[in-house]
Amino acid sequence: MHKSRHHQFKPENPWFLAMAMVGLIGGVLLIASFLRGNDSSALFCGGGGGSRQWVTRNETELQLEAILHYATSKVIPQQNIDEIRISFDVLRSLSPCNFLVFGLGHDSLMWASFNPRGTTLFLEEDPRWVQTVLKDAPGLSASTVNYRTKLSDADNLLSHYRTEQDCSPTKSFIRGNSKCRLALNMLQDEVYDKEWDIIMIDAPRGYFPDAPGRMSAIYSAAVMARNRKSPGVTHVYLHDVDRKVEKMYAETFLCKKHLVKAVGRLWHFEIPPATNMNSEFC
Repeated sequence: MHKSRHHQFKPENPWFLAMAMVGLIGGVLLIASFLRGNDSSALFCGGGGGSRQWVTRNETELQLEAILHYATSKVIPQQNIDEIRISFDVLRSLSPCNFLVFGLGHDSLMWASFNPRGTTLFLEEDPRWVQTVLKDAPGLSASTVNYRTKLSDADNLLSHYRTEQDCSPTKSFIRGNSKCRLALNMLQDEVYDKEWDIIMIDAPRGYFPDAPGRMSAIYSAAVMARNRKSPGVTHVYLHDVDRKVEKMYAETFLCKKHLVKAVGRLWHFEIPPATNMNSEFC
């Protein structure tokens, strides 16, 4: 996502991956039209009430825009087709759902089109990049995040977590949590007010010492999942687990016992709500 504009992922056959993306998005669009049944005529015009018709048309426009983009662009998503399919399968079963994505990039249209009628929100570190992406894809929802961390501080932040009471799982809050440096405490209210069914962590940048790193994103995702009140688990996806920090923080906060699938550089966790807030993260 965010990283892809600096280090573009180049599979052996990028044309095949681009066509696969078109196929996945086209499949979502086809399934959605069948699910609407007798209202399928409202897909483009006519039938149904005004507000429902407007929402349906917006959904379709987003999906068609995604198909056009990936059919004609030489820039492809950072994740490979096998990694993408893991998230796609869950989105297909849960959509419409609440989908929170750390990172805004060349794959954002794809993720949003996989969740028609749902809420898909992208959290991005670079405000200029947000403007660049939204200029070409104004239908996306994105918010800027001011991270308080640096990748070079990853080890010290783990020590901080173990000694700072407001970081402990017994506290388990992030809104307004200024003492815990791992807590993303200054996000927009929508992030805190919603319960997120799926959280994708593919940003912020974490490949040079002064980059924010993904430590606070992983910690905050774990807290959100533990605080879930709705039935079911929170699906958390973490990319680039071949890197030391991502792996270390995943094993500390997302937990190997919650890991349900690993493909390529992507780990998929299913994290249940915490039945005992006095318990440790893992």
